[in-house]
Amino acid sequence: MSDIRLYSYWRSSAAYRVRIALNLKQLVHEIIPVSLINNGGEHRQSDYTKLNPQQLVPTLFHGDRVLRQSMAIIEYLDEVYPEVPLLLSDPRSSSWIRSLSQIIACDIHPLDNLRVLSYLTDELGVSDTQKSSWYGHWIHTGFAAIERLLEDSPIVGEFCAGDTATMADCVLIPQVYNAQRFEVSLQAYPNIERITQNCQQLVAFKQAAPEQQIDAIV
Repeated sequence: MSDIRLYSYWRSSAAYRVRIALNLKQLVHEIIPVSLINNGGEHRQSDYTKLNPQQLVPTLFHGDRVLRQSMAIIEYLDEVYPEVPLLLSDPRSSSWIRSLSQIIACDIHPLDNLRVLSYLTDELGVSDTQKSSWYGHWIHTGFAAIERLLEDSPIVGEFCAGDTATMADCVLIPQVYNAQRFEVSLQAYPNIERITQNCQQLVAFKQAAPEQQIDAIV
């Protein structure tokens, strides 16, 4: 058994972020699938709720330590395993990386994740067309801001910050994946598209992709 165990769902963008980070750092880890669909959602069952009272994925075990929330997990991994940094030593550069990451993790993703979309349809009776409109609106609002930041910043290179992948790329790619899944056009965001293409050439990103997971339903 690996010292690092990640409770993950194949299509969870938050778990996807952590999978990328683990792969970039080349850390041996075990994936433990937690279905958000089967049996009413395995994340709602009592055994998992004991691990994560929010009933969310991911949850990461490092030895006997339990960590929750993808951003906190990634920064923890970066501090414990600094050999392949996902933040930069320059505070200004690290602030830039965190800023891009938080636009997605704090402002876009919470409005478009599964439990919000399910509430819109199951509790409020929103139609599929209205749900898609909701989803696209918040993607475009967030991506427009990110595109402008990428266009204006001198720190941007082949990736969000320079010419190596960082935490910002770990967070961006899952959100792009979700946007494409919901058929949201990215034509207006050439920098996001370019960085996405560069990331997708890396083995770490390929292996973390949803369709490559042991619990993938394709």
